[in-house]
Amino acid sequence: MNGNYYQNPTFPTNNYQTPPGNISVNETNLPMEQSYIENILRLNKGRKVKAYVSYPDSSAWQNKIYEGIIEEAGKDHLIIRDNTNNLWYLIRIIYLNYVEFMEPIIYSHSFSDKTY
Repeated sequence: MNGNYYQNPTFPTNNYQTPPGNISVNETNLPMEQSYIENILRLNKGRKVKAYVSYPDSSAWQNKIYEGIIEEAGKDHLIIRDNTNNLWYLIRIIYLNYVEFMEPIIYSHSFSDKTY
């Protein structure tokens, strides 16, 4: 559908296993943080956003803005509920350019919990 312009992303897998016994592990071998977009969106479930999306293969819907409440987020999708027209949108993350939050953002990773 979209030729070679977009390709499905590949993500590294975390094959880390806890060592047996009392062997200590160097912390540099562990992932520093996992602040992937889906995790940030999941943390902000229930917040009002504008999602800016581009569909490069569509002449009618090249650029679109979805406005509403984050209902769910996964590795490859975002679900937004628009209260003004009672519609729900399932958006593929691959087409998502950026998200504008209408409320403070909750951002959390292994080192601290912050709201911006």
